Amino acid sequence: MDEVRKNSRKIRDKVDENSLDWFEELYASANGDGYWIPWSNGLPHHFLVEWIKKSKVRGRALVVGCGLGEDAVYLSQQGWNVTAFDISPSAINWARKNYPLENIDWQVADLLSLPGHWNGLFDLVVEVHILQAIPESLRIIAAPNMPPLLASSGHLVCIGRLNEKEEEYDGPPWPLSPDFIDSIGINLDKVDFMKGNLSHDDPEVIRYRAVWKNEA
Repeated sequence: MDEVRKNSRKIRDKVDENSLDWFEELYASANGDGYWIPWSNGLPHHFLVEWIKKSKVRGRALVVGCGLGEDAVYLSQQGWNVTAFDISPSAINWARKNYPLENIDWQVADLLSLPGHWNGLFDLVVEVHILQAIPESLRIIAAPNMPPLLASSGHLVCIGRLNEKEEEYDGPPWPLSPDFIDSIGINLDKVDFMKGNLSHDDPEVIRYRAVWKNEA
């Protein structure tokens, strides 16, 4: 896994620090081999599965930065009408090939500039490990674009690594501070926040799941 992380950082360092082009370079250079995608293990995120199992709500869902599509497929199989997007055309093509029978609307889109007709459209917006993979200069622009996507009573679920001590990291990923996480849903009602880790995590890794509801 160290080799995979070094490769992703090498690709990221080839492009401008204020660009997200490195995502496409990484997916394209992997040539269909999931080993080279450090955040993909072929399964939906455990924290997302936990929350969905407790939720009886269904409707339209949007998966932000869907990558190879594991979270999108899980939601679709749980009865959600899913749209899933990624900035990387290679990732979207890969996801389509992996799951040709799934009824998912796969889209190439950029979190920094989303289609206007998506605003207010979704009952669930899911972001897993995307904000932590974006440099701070872009993250502060990208994060506010998610809450407007929610329909009335819709939920925003964000999952990632937590930086409780606000330490410096040579990312990606760049674990997120509690203050930044709170700012994501500043105009929403926070309904859930949990900390934990996964079975394969190093001892120092702390993960979070934050959930907000649009009461507007």
